[in-house]
Amino acid sequence: MSPASAESLPAPEAPPLAPGLYLVATPIGNDADLSPRARDVLTRADAILAEDTRRAGLFFRRLLITRARPGFFSLHEHNETGRIPQVLDMLAQGQAVALISDAGTPVLSDPGFRLARACRESGFRVTCVPGPSAPVTALAACGLPPAPYTFLGFLPRTKGQAQKLLARHAATGATLVFFERKDRLAATLALAAGVLGDREFALCRELTKVYEEFILGRLGRLTEANLDVLGEVTVVVGPEALGGPEPVNGPDGADPTTDQAAALAPLLALVIAEEKARGGKPREVARRVALRVPGMSVKEIYERLGHNS
Repeated sequence: MSPASAESLPAPEAPPLAPGLYLVATPIGNDADLSPRARDVLTRADAILAEDTRRAGLFFRRLLITRARPGFFSLHEHNETGRIPQVLDMLAQGQAVALISDAGTPVLSDPGFRLARACRESGFRVTCVPGPSAPVTALAACGLPPAPYTFLGFLPRTKGQAQKLLARHAATGATLVFFERKDRLAATLALAAGVLGDREFALCRELTKVYEEFILGRLGRLTEANLDVLGEVTVVVGPEALGGPEPVNGPDGADPTTDQAAALAPLLALVIAEEKARGGKPREVARRVALRVPGMSVKEIYERLGHNS
């Protein structure tokens, strides 16, 4: 057979994916980080499970990922349990199902744990296609001790539960990594200062993007750091230094003391100024400030507003 006739033959079709659940990591900011293996699995999978099917569709079009079979199914925190029987049935029929989150590695702080566990318990193959991960990217690049580390996901919404979680990990000697939103960042770092003491921290934002930024500081000097950042932030808090200061709240994780309130006074003044600028009646402003600054009641803040007005 001549070279010309050989070149005219169609390329052989890729073999089907082995049946199972594929956990596929997708870019956290830079589309070039999608691995060839991830692209291949997303192209050939029988179905795609996505946290947000609309965003997934935009992602596939942006990266020119074409699929022979349609099939996007939502899988999020509110429907994961109900979706499991359907996925198990698909796997029993010999299909390959890929799970993606909005960005990064699925299951880690995203839905999918219960599904992966159910697949394992039912004897089906579960494969991870590794790739981008915000916690690992932040930890590697921020300059704080990388091992051991503990990933906490998003901290609990209530102050008491967040305090308990941080207190449980305060003495482990591990670097702590967690996610936080802009509107809760100042209050969360103040809470961490009260429980963990004066430790190094890094705010890692826009990871892998053009405007990637690492803001370094110490929990004991929060007023020196620029906390006015956009978007979701990956926070890294270093381990307690040997011979370092006791946590502001004391070793038993008690409520903030008068000394702590004094230490956080500059931060409180900043938050009050921001919330007053947003407008509203004094008591409404006081409620918003109390949500952002731990350790002070609405009444205390309201009285302070009266003195500052």
